[in-house]
Amino acid sequence: MDRRDVLRAGGGLGATALAGCLGSLLETDSSGIPPVLDDRPDAVYLPTHREGMAMVGSAETGDYKFALTYSYPHRFWTVTGEDVEKQSLLDKHDAHVMAVVWDPESRTVLPDTGLSLEIRDADGDLTSEEVIYPMISQTMGFHYGANFSLDGDGTYDVSVSVGGTSTRRTRGFEGKFGDPASVTIEWEYSEERTESLAFEEFDDAGAREALSPMSMSFPNAVAPDPLPGERLGEAESGDAVFVVTALDAADFGGDGTYLALSARTRYNEMLLPEMAVSGTLERDGETVFDGPFERALDPELNYHYGAAVDGVESGDELTIRVEVPPQTARHEGYETAFVTSSETTLSVE
Repeated sequence: MDRRDVLRAGGGLGATALAGCLGSLLETDSSGIPPVLDDRPDAVYLPTHREGMAMVGSAETGDYKFALTYSYPHRFWTVTGEDVEKQSLLDKHDAHVMAVVWDPESRTVLPDTGLSLEIRDADGDLTSEEVIYPMISQTMGFHYGANFSLDGDGTYDVSVSVGGTSTRRTRGFEGKFGDPASVTIEWEYSEERTESLAFEEFDDAGAREALSPMSMSFPNAVAPDPLPGERLGEAESGDAVFVVTALDAADFGGDGTYLALSARTRYNEMLLPEMAVSGTLERDGETVFDGPFERALDPELNYHYGAAVDGVESGDELTIRVEVPPQTARHEGYETAFVTSSETTLSVE
């Protein structure tokens, strides 16, 4: 059965729903997913629709905690360099399965872990197995997801595995998240239950705004506010916003001043991971720093891009260059934003 022909409007989230509310649902007689807009802006925009989402379960092991959710199978876009490719629905797809992994102490969502799913049926036979895409959505922020095929209604064991991260960890995260880990979560799948999930269409799709983040029983990757340290200002590059803060580099294993760039989306301030970022700091026309900002994870700064510089003074000019845009897949509404490499400059206040 092609699920695109049976999506229904207004279905409740039911007992397996995530905490929170998707808002009032619009009445619609749609018999499937609306087509992609022809006149999408090269920016964040309100998507054509929003799907409900249900919780499968959660589990914890070692440094990690995992949550597993699912929704209707739906289209998304992958990004390689600056090339964006739509991943279309196939008749065989039964569900869009999503996973989030985080630090249970600080509730920091962890990108860059290399997450894979293995799904087995009640007899232990392998149904599906793959490394799933890191991706961002307006309602969830950063997570991992893909469309999966199943063997009908029944009980499945889903093994969620991470390979550990090579991203630099600072302060309280030093020595954590480097080891692989795996948990198994039981999923009682029902086609009828999936088809009863909420489905909402928007009359003003394409508008320059974004859906509000869901209230969930697990963390989403919203940028911390306020950031620790001395806030130096913010700079915008398209719909990406860089908030810059300065801290003592000694706390991060360096000398001088540690500049942290917190990259987040316009509107929802969702973190933007998996970029290559560099910068130039100039003072009175002379360059005092020119180099990369390294991806890093910190209990207070969260996911950010950092570099040690030889001090910062009022009036300094910091030019931030996005050498490679976020290498994450995108749900609708984000696929045309944060794609082109660019630069932006702020004057240190």
